[in-house]
Amino acid sequence: MMISKRIGRRQFHFTVQGVNFHEVVAEYDRLSFPDVLNCGICGSDNLDLSSRVAQDKFKYTSVKCVDCRADLTFGKMQRDDQTVFLRRRENGDLDWQPWRRRDEA
Repeated sequence: MMISKRIGRRQFHFTVQGVNFHEVVAEYDRLSFPDVLNCGICGSDNLDLSSRVAQDKFKYTSVKCVDCRADLTFGKMQRDDQTVFLRRRENGDLDWQPWRRRDEA
């Protein structure tokens, strides 16, 4: 099964597989995040996916704004670290973080 997700002006295509229909749908559900059309800080649609490893052990994947460098990080389920979601604030809004220099953190 092919899944398309829109991140800004880019379209990303993911392929999920399983040995039967149930497993294919379960794999689809693991990509439970919505399309992200604009940066939550500056409103730009110049977004891209990014990944990094911190301290040689923590893996992060996020949506990055190319214009203002804001970041929207993906989270993982504790019980199933293959299921990803976009982090949200308590009010339900996506948890966009403005870019800060490391010495400002």
